[in-house]
Amino acid sequence: MSLKAQLPELLGWLDSIGFDIGAYHISLLGGLKIVFVAASVLVAGWFLNQLSKRFFRRLHRLDRAQQLLGEKLVGIAIWISLVLIGIDVLGISLTALTVFSGAFGLAIGFGLQKTFGNLISGIILLMDRSIKPGDVIAVGNTTPPTFGQVNRIGIRAVSVVTRDQIEFIIPNELLMTNHVENWSYTNRDVRVRVAIGVAYGTDIDLAEQLMLRAARESARVKTDPEPKVWLTGFGDSSIDFEVLLWIDDPEAGLGSVRSDVLKTIWRLFREHGIEIPFPQRDLHIKDWPGIPPRDS
Repeated sequence: MSLKAQLPELLGWLDSIGFDIGAYHISLLGGLKIVFVAASVLVAGWFLNQLSKRFFRRLHRLDRAQQLLGEKLVGIAIWISLVLIGIDVLGISLTALTVFSGAFGLAIGFGLQKTFGNLISGIILLMDRSIKPGDVIAVGNTTPPTFGQVNRIGIRAVSVVTRDQIEFIIPNELLMTNHVENWSYTNRDVRVRVAIGVAYGTDIDLAEQLMLRAARESARVKTDPEPKVWLTGFGDSSIDFEVLLWIDDPEAGLGSVRSDVLKTIWRLFREHGIEIPFPQRDLHIKDWPGIPPRDS
């Protein structure tokens, strides 16, 4: 007997192994069918999502945020369509589920409230393009602020990688409701401030020229806008200056460019005899045990 002829008998035997609940018959055949349909939905969903990603990434007229938004929306539509097709293939009547839809929907609403909130927030972030992959954003309220580069915007959260290669997973909803510093929202230019002090009696014009020279010699400092030097005040031990310079690669960090400029300033100051002061105090002793006081 051929396999084709044995198939109906095999299916009938698998269907006979089971039990009845009211008007519904639960059988081994039904279980296998559910497993097969679920696996097919998962495989088809993964395959179609990969095709969707490749399609959008070839649309070079769209920026990365618009590509991600298209991928997410099409992905959601794919999964909803496949789930509905799977329900139809299994022969499950949607009207039979209406009895449980109220309680089930309420439970889903409470249980997945944050998940749906993060999903909608992620779509909004991609639509208004306030945060995009590659942007440098502040991820904390520390001083100096910890910042990182947006690596990926997912359905639930945004992945941000710091200069220490620590990856922060920030829920989308937090980025929508909290204050966020985006250092590359409009452009990637960031101004860096470098504080420096010189001793009283220093030729401040020469010191200013050397500080500008140190800033221009740094490879990361932009020439347009040009670096500037401001005199910010007269301290207890020093004349205080601030070097203002611009960079266009904030993802590379601020500490390294400050260090580079300060090391060059230190070298140039030593070569030209300019002193970087340190606090000094004069101590006047009016009385000491065993020594008679001075006559006034």
